[in-house]
Amino acid sequence: MLAASAFSQFKRSPMYLTETEGGCVTCNLCPANCRIKNGHFGLCRVRGSKNGVGIIPFYGFISSLAVDPIEKKPLYHFKPGTQILSLGFAGCNLRCPFCQNWQISQNTDIPGKWMKPGEIISAALRQDTPSIAYTYSEPLVHAEYILDCMTLARRYGIANVLVTNGCVNLHAAAEILELADAANIDLKSFCAETYSKTLGYGSEGTHLQAVQNFIKLAHKTGVHVEITTLVVPQMNDSEKELNGAADFIAGIDRKIPWFLSAYHPEYRWNAPPTEKSFLKQAAEEARNKLAFVYTGNSSSDNDTHCLNCGAVLVRRQGYKTEITGLLNVGEKVFKCAKCSQPSYILC
Repeated sequence: MLAASAFSQFKRSPMYLTETEGGCVTCNLCPANCRIKNGHFGLCRVRGSKNGVGIIPFYGFISSLAVDPIEKKPLYHFKPGTQILSLGFAGCNLRCPFCQNWQISQNTDIPGKWMKPGEIISAALRQDTPSIAYTYSEPLVHAEYILDCMTLARRYGIANVLVTNGCVNLHAAAEILELADAANIDLKSFCAETYSKTLGYGSEGTHLQAVQNFIKLAHKTGVHVEITTLVVPQMNDSEKELNGAADFIAGIDRKIPWFLSAYHPEYRWNAPPTEKSFLKQAAEEARNKLAFVYTGNSSSDNDTHCLNCGAVLVRRQGYKTEITGLLNVGEKVFKCAKCSQPSYILC
């Protein structure tokens, strides 16, 4: 049920929420397509219905605000070595049992503060961060707020970065991606049944297809795309599934960076942690299909090398980044300082 304390002090007309018969509201933002009864929320816990009208009572609620290295998002090929203002929210339209941020993604009764979009932009300008990341919990379920922030950020020359599960319907994706500069998108599994039965709700195939469509559209519209897969034992770590994901990414662009990240037990999933040796082997195999494969939550070598001459372009140790072999040639493009070939890294 809706709690009075949940309502935002800011006024904003909701999008993607339509009145239906019986006093209910249908949300067509994501593939769950929730039919929300009066006084209740949809599966994301933040988009609701009151007296037959759609409401977004968490508009402007920020659960987390921090300045991070951009590599933490993770983004390795977009503005390397820079800092990014990161803001988190509450709620999510998936129910991943191994969620690493479940305290804010699976709850709304959490500490936080209310901030207008203008206050977010002011914070970025004050911190002198060239980018803003919408991250930590799922930003897309707060589409109205991030659209307002992203529109304002563009006016001030600040880049917009989405860190998202990509589970959103295409009409909403098109509006949001038009204002995005970069995105790290979770490809949580390459099995439709896993999405529908383990990670979320809805008809089999709807969530995975939505994520695939989001990735394709982001790349097509010129958004810089990087992809993360948390490799979870007993769920998505089969050779068939990892190869399927690699083939899908390569079919769009083999130069899209792919992060294979190590899982550790969290929330409701108690499988043993991903073995580092397995992760390293999986990354090596994926490099047969993709140009840039990195390992996350791991101490493995994550340097970026020139595809032409093999020179180290960016050296990394944890989140510490040393730009050793890049030449800025303008228009947001880096080239290899040794052979002058494209680096596929944006400044």
